[in-house]
Amino acid sequence: MVEYSKKAVKYINSTDRATKERLREAIEKIPFGDIKKLQGIKDGYRLRIGDLRVLFTIEGDMIYIDNIIPRGQAYKRL
Repeated sequence: MVEYSKKAVKYINSTDRATKERLREAIEKIPFGDIKKLQGIKDGYRLRIGDLRVLFTIEGDMIYIDNIIPRGQAYKRL
């Protein structure tokens, strides 16, 4: 089960159709793909989709999408 934050939904709605499709496909396949654990954040992970980073946490069987942001800004906010 995937749950999105308001920031993530806002970013998805602001992108073009092709980017929305890439994000949707990558998020549906979340156990796979270019995923790395984030240091210093308990249960925090990032998914790389081109120049975008999907920051998310896993709590049990729930995946919570915290934010979707460009690579340059992704790690400054941690």
